[in-house]
Amino acid sequence: MRNYHLSRRRFLQGTAAGLSVAAGVPLAPWGAQQAFAASLAEQELRTVGLSVTVQERILNEFKEKSGVKAVSGKADIFPNTQTELLSGSTAYDCWETIGERLPAVIATEKIQAIPTASLKNWANIRDTFTKGSDKWDKKAQIVGQIWKDEAQTELWMVPTVYNYDSIGYRPDLVSAEEASTWTALFDPKFKGKTGLNVDPLIAFGQAVLAMNALGLLNVPNPGNPDKAAIDEASKFLIAKKKDGQFRALWGDFGELVNLLASGEMILADAWQPAVMAVKAQGVQCSYATVKEGYRAWTIGNSAIAGTPNLDAVVAYSDYWLSGPPAITVSEQGYYSPTTNIKDVMPADKYAFWYEGKPWVGAPDRGIKEGDLRDGGSLETRAASVAYWHQWPDEYDYLMQKWDEFLSA
Repeated sequence: MRNYHLSRRRFLQGTAAGLSVAAGVPLAPWGAQQAFAASLAEQELRTVGLSVTVQERILNEFKEKSGVKAVSGKADIFPNTQTELLSGSTAYDCWETIGERLPAVIATEKIQAIPTASLKNWANIRDTFTKGSDKWDKKAQIVGQIWKDEAQTELWMVPTVYNYDSIGYRPDLVSAEEASTWTALFDPKFKGKTGLNVDPLIAFGQAVLAMNALGLLNVPNPGNPDKAAIDEASKFLIAKKKDGQFRALWGDFGELVNLLASGEMILADAWQPAVMAVKAQGVQCSYATVKEGYRAWTIGNSAIAGTPNLDAVVAYSDYWLSGPPAITVSEQGYYSPTTNIKDVMPADKYAFWYEGKPWVGAPDRGIKEGDLRDGGSLETRAASVAYWHQWPDEYDYLMQKWDEFLSA
């Protein structure tokens, strides 16, 4: 087992060197460290994003190790945060957003790019974020969303967390076979017992994916439906809502956990950590291996344009790639974009969370000796992706139809 300790001095040494290179400042290494430390001591970090990443533990550890003057964070759902930022808010320095929402903010010049040269931990980023797949158009996958330039020297968003989403279900109430398809969320058999995420970009994509499986649509990329597909998905969702299919439209992590744990919901499009949280309560809960494939997404840090605390945002982003935050989120069921985690996470735990190996040791949060992670290894799950989240070409029209769904 490796013990990992990132001292403040080591943190400043590495990050400061990267910043001096990015800025082209010919400072000696120690001079760069002193200058950067002095800069951070005068700066604060005000960040906003989902509770997935805006965690007090991570923020407090960053403050301690970086020496930044003050740290604060706010958790809210993506649509609310996007509206707040586009309305001109200057309350934040960092937006912990999802890749699919970048185009809306880039177009309004509300964020500024971060050079990879300022991130000492970028060298160990996973190929997912630098090499595209032939399976999708470039903009339809994360590698086509985060980069400002073709040479890949500047990032609109520094990835910090990613995952491949599926269906959370109660195996004591629903069989694995029944839960192994996105159509289960809309199956009349489970009327009044399913849940749908309140983010329209998630809900519509899942509806299209299910309709493809049911033979009602044939949309190659469910993340970017055209108007005709949006119309059909809207009718489908409205009909299901009126028929009482959904127990809840959930947007809050705690709400999702409580509904699954209580049995009020037995199937839901879910974040894997929510499934882990239910299991930690001693309630059976599993994450389905869906035959149509997973929904892939990435959250990361974007610097708000004009922030007076840019050094703090860069240091915070680099800290996310350094190791400790990656352990925290990996043990909740997410993945880290950096391979650095393999060097800092205990080998047996890395084997379970990333390599599909059996759990070894004492029970923890509902996981016991010999258990396997639902879905298998990172490599296995990454090979079964139905689509990456993206900003749809018909976003305005999709939102119009979502409002009709909510009002129905």
